[in-house]
Amino acid sequence: MQIESLKVFCDLAETESFTRAAKINNITQSAVSQQISSLEKHFKSLLIERSKKKFRLTREGQVLYESSKQIMQTYEILENRLQEMRDVVSGTIRVATIYSIGLHDLPPYLKKFLKTHPTVNAHVEYRRSNQVYDDVLGNGVDLGLVAYPSKDARLEIVALRKDMLVLICHPSHPMARAKSVSLSALTGQKFIGFEPDIPTRKAIDMILKERNIEVQHVMEFDNIETVKRAVEIDAGISIVPQGTITQEVSKQTLAEVLITDAEFYRPLAAIYKKNKILSPAMKQFINILKGN
Repeated sequence: MQIESLKVFCDLAETESFTRAAKINNITQSAVSQQISSLEKHFKSLLIERSKKKFRLTREGQVLYESSKQIMQTYEILENRLQEMRDVVSGTIRVATIYSIGLHDLPPYLKKFLKTHPTVNAHVEYRRSNQVYDDVLGNGVDLGLVAYPSKDARLEIVALRKDMLVLICHPSHPMARAKSVSLSALTGQKFIGFEPDIPTRKAIDMILKERNIEVQHVMEFDNIETVKRAVEIDAGISIVPQGTITQEVSKQTLAEVLITDAEFYRPLAAIYKKNKILSPAMKQFINILKGN
């Protein structure tokens, strides 16, 4: 029996999915099944109830999971301490990020980190906000990058910075010629928004509701790039993070319009599972994200 098998078992117990456990450990689903069977033979116990309806550990499986989790945490602490003693930063960090952060905020920080620590392998996945939380809680990734972080007793939240929200429209739109408008000017306008469950959409809706402003939602998308493309064809106006439109404004495919009577900021944060043992690579990466 190897410690890798205990890790696979822990990942399977936490994700309740052979597919996700295989992905986390970069092995096949068949290999996951083989390692679980090997553990069952070693301990002479059935660890998982084989039911197609629902994944469930047996009593023996639950005992093995709790003990294995302690063993894995001890092993990770040992491994990290030895790396720190040798002043080594290596290994793999797995990051899940919402599209806007991953495409526009993350690249310079990631470039700086990998230049400083070339032996680290960084794996980045672009996900919807709710999926980022699921991936972090399910140990599918080490770190999540989100906007408007939700408080959760199971998570540690590291505040990063705030991104200004701005109004955008097509360069030929009347608002573009005005250069600046009051928020009330949005009343009745065709509006390109994010889908209702996305945190930035919820924040924008709250801002408009507080000012008693009603817009005409004509399109809704789950990522910033599609929102921008819709505004570029003059399907409507939108409110988006300022850092995501630099290229389009410089190429004059979008116009940024100042809102004269308000400023709104979108908080960004890194999240990771509480009690997670942070590797030297993760500690360094979080420091760089914080601007240290």
